[in-house]
Amino acid sequence: MSTVSWITARGLFGRRRFLLLLPLPALLLVLAIVSRSLGVDPGQWGPPVLVGLGLAVVLPVVALIVGTGVLGAEIDDGTVVHILTKPLPRWQIVLPKLAVATGVSAATVAVPLYVAGVLADSVRLGLALAAASALGALAYSALFLVLSLLTRRPVLLGLVYVLIWEGLLGRFVDGTKVLSIQQWVIAIADRIAPTELLGTTVSVPVAAVLTALVAIGSTILAIDRLRSFSVAGETS
Repeated sequence: MSTVSWITARGLFGRRRFLLLLPLPALLLVLAIVSRSLGVDPGQWGPPVLVGLGLAVVLPVVALIVGTGVLGAEIDDGTVVHILTKPLPRWQIVLPKLAVATGVSAATVAVPLYVAGVLADSVRLGLALAAASALGALAYSALFLVLSLLTRRPVLLGLVYVLIWEGLLGRFVDGTKVLSIQQWVIAIADRIAPTELLGTTVSVPVAAVLTALVAIGSTILAIDRLRSFSVAGETS
């Protein structure tokens, strides 16, 4: 598993798509620092920066780029054949790749969210955002990883989920929030550090259970789907 993880990390950091991870977290940091330095009331800039940008855009987009890349890119360029020919159970391929995707996504997002949370309110809020975003990174990464095995357009479908389901419908149709990873992350962060800067109608127990179900269910589906791949990297 360590070998697969190392190969995955090397491939991820060696691709240009990794550069796409940097602008959004940097923008989040810049907005938080500038708002704090100008003395803007956190009640005015906190929700749009922490939630509107950080949890609604930066977290899912970073997880989408990484989650669809750890295995989907290898399928597209055919290098997955080198892994499939190894005498490894499929779970020993999926789990390390999921771990790398989650770790990279969580680290990329949690650090700027922590800093922004501290600037907006307190260290406790910063830690809450970092911890909740790490759980969100796991759920998003598992979901987007399995999408890369189910379709040739995982990025497009991922964007539909993030922008249409979580973004558009989530704002106007309350029922969709229950099936929104973004809302689960907000609920968990708000429980750890209650604040007026965060708010959702989803309860913490529901958020915790659904986060676990998506992460576990997507992982099991990804393992099962990878078993159907032939040595050529195509489904049999």
